[in-house]
Amino acid sequence: MQVFIMRHGQAEEFTEQSRFDDSQRALTEQGKQEAKIMAAWLENKNLKPAQVLVSPYMRAQQTCDIVTQGWQSNIVTVDFITPAGDAKQVHDYIDGVVSELDINASKQTTLLIVSHMPLVSYLVGQLTQPMHTPIFATAGIAHIDYNVDTMKGRLLDMISPMDLR
Repeated sequence: MQVFIMRHGQAEEFTEQSRFDDSQRALTEQGKQEAKIMAAWLENKNLKPAQVLVSPYMRAQQTCDIVTQGWQSNIVTVDFITPAGDAKQVHDYIDGVVSELDINASKQTTLLIVSHMPLVSYLVGQLTQPMHTPIFATAGIAHIDYNVDTMKGRLLDMISPMDLR
């Protein structure tokens, strides 16, 4: 199974209101451009994941909308893939999703997760090597080759909009 973990694009700075409700911070124009760059990269790789898991936070939802435009993916908002989310819980959720597929389908499945730092970093470690928690650029994507039998993966690549300009 191929797993792509994406951090949302650049978000607005904290305001008086967002200081109390971080979930409502929207993408900036730069964040929208970053998401478009990464959408084009995914398109060029002919990647259209069957399943997309996305944070309920506005900036992640906006990033997901840009990236998945025109896809026939099953997009699921998961309330615990937020900045303070638990990587082990997300890993267990992924394994639950995989267990519902037949074994051959699960090995061919591509999954995209759109979330936030620091969760995306910890999730890479959780799915691959605990000591490997990379820092993500905004709209950055980690590509993991995930073995559904061992429930562990191997980090293949990290790509960001800066790499593609």
